[in-house]
Amino acid sequence: SLKKLPQLTAAQLSQKKMTEIFHKDMLQMEHEKKVARVRQLEVMWEAADRVEQKRLSRLLRDEQQERQMEEAIQKAEENKRIKELQLEQEERLAAELARLNHEKLKDEKMRQQIRENSIHQYPHLFPPILRPHKSCEEEQSAASSEYRFPPLFLKLFHREKQLKLEKMRATQRYIEDFKREQAIWRRRKREEMEEENRKIMEFANMQKRREKDRMAKVQSSEEKKHKLQDTQQEREELEQIRQELYLEEQAEKEREKEMEEIEKKIRQRLELRQTYEEQLALKKVVLQAMKEEEETFRQAMLAKFAEDDRIEQMNAQKRRMKQLEHRKAVEKLIEERRKQFLADKERELEDRELEKRREGNIHAIVEEERQKLLKEHATKLLGYLPRVSKLEDKMELCGTPQERS
Repeated sequence: SLKKLPQLTAAQLSQKKMTEIFHKDMLQMEHEKKVARVRQLEVMWEAADRVEQKRLSRLLRDEQQERQMEEAIQKAEENKRIKELQLEQEERLAAELARLNHEKLKDEKMRQQIRENSIHQYPHLFPPILRPHKSCEEEQSAASSEYRFPPLFLKLFHREKQLKLEKMRATQRYIEDFKREQAIWRRRKREEMEEENRKIMEFANMQKRREKDRMAKVQSSEEKKHKLQDTQQEREELEQIRQELYLEEQAEKEREKEMEEIEKKIRQRLELRQTYEEQLALKKVVLQAMKEEEETFRQAMLAKFAEDDRIEQMNAQKRRMKQLEHRKAVEKLIEERRKQFLADKERELEDRELEKRREGNIHAIVEEERQKLLKEHATKLLGYLPRVSKLEDKMELCGTPQERS
């Protein structure tokens, strides 16, 4: 029954190992799916970050354009105020010029009225040409009698008349120029007002567009808010997936550790049993060889001692005593050789056990260092280790085909 127990345990272990390998393959596939999901979520996060950066850049650009537009509006209002002041000054200047012209015309009219009244009141002081309401005959007679006035008087009269006409023409030209300039100024002001109205309409339209853009941004912000909430939920799900992966990896490590311990114990039991059987067989061989060698050695030593002492020449009493002495000496030598042989065999077995333990320790250290390196670089190698190597590692746990059989 003791011989059948390890064989049944090895068969069950082999079947269990195959089941574990299938289970680990399924876990590996699930793990790869989760890793792919993690990478997909990370790519989505990077895209969301890029969209957020573009949105911030667009907001900064819109704020800069809005600030420039406000500065342009302030500058336009300042120019409008300056133009209003200029217009007010020009209007005051025009009013002053109109007042001066009015005063001048009023003075001229008053002088004309005084001259006319003086001509009617004092006709003998003025020549007939200056008297109004004359008939053609009287004018002709006055013209014919013009030679009676001094030439200097006539010259001064015509000169004064010419100066008055020139002043009137100059005043008329000034008034016409003023009206023309005023019309030009009014046309310019009208154009400026139209330009300002156009700018105001553009600003109003811009405000409408800005309000529309603001509402669109608010809607976009709400959508992004919901999207961020979804992203946060995805991050939480990703963190949960990572935690599950970590727990699964820890559980897998624990299972592998337990399986390694079980395999180690089974191998130790098999090795101990094999060693025990080998020791029993070796002991039988050694005992048989020792018996044969002792018998041969005994006969040889007895013959040698008998030859040395010439036992045949002694009497019976001495021969028996001498044979007993020789036998004791031979037994003592045989006992010493047996002890030496057993000591050599024990030392040889100890050396073999020591060599086995040393190889086991070296193998354990190598495996420990390999596991340590895998643990240190697990995050970097996650998802990149070939599945073939993992299957080979799993098959190594089952031993060689001869050992499994």
